[in-house]
Amino acid sequence: MHVLGIDFGTSNTVAVLRSADGRVRPLLFDGAPILPSAVYYNSDGRMLVGRDAERNARMDPARFEPNPKRRIDDGSLFLGTSEIPVPQVFAYVLQQVALEAQRQAGQMPSQVRLTHPARWGERRRSILVDSARLAGLPAPQLIPEPVAAASYFTSVLGTAVPPGRSLAIYDLGGGTFDATVVRRTQTGFEVLAEEGIGDIGGLDFDHGIVEHLGKTYGASHPADWQRLLNPADDRDRRYRRMLYEDVRGAKETLSRTASADIHLPALEVDAHLTRAEFEEIARPPLERTVDCLQRAISSARMNPADLVGIFLVGGSSRIPAISQLIHSKLGVPPQTFEQPETVVVEGAVRAASGPAPADQPQTRPTSGGPVSPSGMMSGPRPPVQAPVQAPQMLPPQTSYQQQAPVPQPAYQQAAPAGRRPLHQEPAVLVTGAAVVILLVVFFVLLSTILNG
Repeated sequence: MHVLGIDFGTSNTVAVLRSADGRVRPLLFDGAPILPSAVYYNSDGRMLVGRDAERNARMDPARFEPNPKRRIDDGSLFLGTSEIPVPQVFAYVLQQVALEAQRQAGQMPSQVRLTHPARWGERRRSILVDSARLAGLPAPQLIPEPVAAASYFTSVLGTAVPPGRSLAIYDLGGGTFDATVVRRTQTGFEVLAEEGIGDIGGLDFDHGIVEHLGKTYGASHPADWQRLLNPADDRDRRYRRMLYEDVRGAKETLSRTASADIHLPALEVDAHLTRAEFEEIARPPLERTVDCLQRAISSARMNPADLVGIFLVGGSSRIPAISQLIHSKLGVPPQTFEQPETVVVEGAVRAASGPAPADQPQTRPTSGGPVSPSGMMSGPRPPVQAPVQAPQMLPPQTSYQQQAPVPQPAYQQAAPAGRRPLHQEPAVLVTGAAVVILLVVFFVLLSTILNG
């Protein structure tokens, strides 16, 4: 049985395949383990995904959407002159993953695990499930991202998290930030507290860099800079796209080096940006994320020192200043990874068992207690349109995570069928009679000796 794990992200999508023997390998897209989540609706009616979409974006930026996940609440997207429902746009990205998984496995994986932010409500989760089915995938299982990340730490790293102990997940991606505290149970993990910020992510750091550059070059080249910020034609839109691509590349470079250059198209200028300048730009929003993490830990009624650890996941968590801020404010050094983008999806497929497929009803507690680590959905969902040349749609269903039975103590377990109660067992009766006979003989001998 092949298990396909998918982490559909704001900027990038990551997927891994677990084979029947337990081996896990990433899916490669154009030779890389990361698929840009971007889409481009071509004039001939074909939807291009990933790097193909990014390459064509310069030809007609109006047909391009680099971050469709950020548009989940918009209902539909306008790409060129076409209006396309959001679930359908998502489905094109997931369909690319499905085709690559089928190519590598030789068949469609029998089980799909889709991760999602822990704070996503029923409506957003339903859009994700609909998109998976539009893409031709089997009924997906939904796993909250922090639960998947925690599973990675225990199953891959062998981190000692005994039942009852907790850890915190700091998840900074391309579009959002989530802070979650999870506790290990006998059967997995449960979410104790969750906080998040919807307007902080890698994209916002990109905008911050552009604003920083505008303070210098907007004054020296006002007309050209305004065309970059507010493009009036296709050429200006291409220049704007080129600017943001270079800004993103420079931001990633600054996680490894002390400085980077950014080309400003139309101005024909190469701007110089240092890591210190970038950290000054990013510090206010990063401080908000650390405060959010602290609130999540407090909501779980814990102190940072009570945790097994604080783990950084998400591509934007590579920024070196994050570890410094967390250590300074919370007094606990966080743990980082070489590939923070893949932590969530690898944890999803390596978990001993995932939630049940999205085809059974589930009820959610109304208040109190920890949140169950499942993608719980119920109620009707709006119909969605099938994508162009999409595989056959599956009937709408609901998501459910089956709860594991609570093990009974040994003394409460029922006796096997046909077995009599303990006091009626023949062996017990024989043993009891023998003890009585020995006691009688002992007292008779003792009485004889005393009366001697």
